[in-house]
Amino acid sequence: MTHPDPRQPAKPASDNRRMLGKLAVIIAMMFGFGYALVPMYRAICEVTGINVLTKVDDDAAAFARNTQVDTSRTVKIVFDANIHGPWRFRPVQSSMDVNPGELATIVYEIANQQDREMAGQAIPSYAPMVAGQYFKKLECFCFSQQDLKARETRQFPVVFVVDPKLPKDVHTITLSYTFFEVGGRSADVRPAAGSGGKS
Repeated sequence: MTHPDPRQPAKPASDNRRMLGKLAVIIAMMFGFGYALVPMYRAICEVTGINVLTKVDDDAAAFARNTQVDTSRTVKIVFDANIHGPWRFRPVQSSMDVNPGELATIVYEIANQQDREMAGQAIPSYAPMVAGQYFKKLECFCFSQQDLKARETRQFPVVFVVDPKLPKDVHTITLSYTFFEVGGRSADVRPAAGSGGKS
């Protein structure tokens, strides 16, 4: 049987309580950080121009009607598409030149490549990031989630105008969308034999 070394002082119970208190504080901070991630994510999305819940710009239509077209300047808009999941997703053209203040339309095509109904959501982003605040969308499929039937293909217009206040050193804007399946929204419904959407 081993005996405690008399030269080593016994740890008082207060040290144990202090350590327990520190652990409780760390655990509380970890839970707090977890809850703080949501507003932090939203703030990062606003800064980077990436936003899952893209809001409708209620002022965009009035802005487009009342702004002057700057015919002395041309901005190249490059269109990009990325997917997460079993989709086919692409813009019908890769780029276009627009004058700031000019109303323009690009069409994106989305195809559900599964034998089941699926719901998807598009996340827009911009390069350079500063361009996001000058790129005003009047109509966009990113404003809401999209339901596509099995093997269905649909086209969605994006109607936009570039604010003439866009910094003069910005000559090209890349509008990029990432389209992904919305978890919990997809329905495992298989079409009857011989049926199916456009592919």
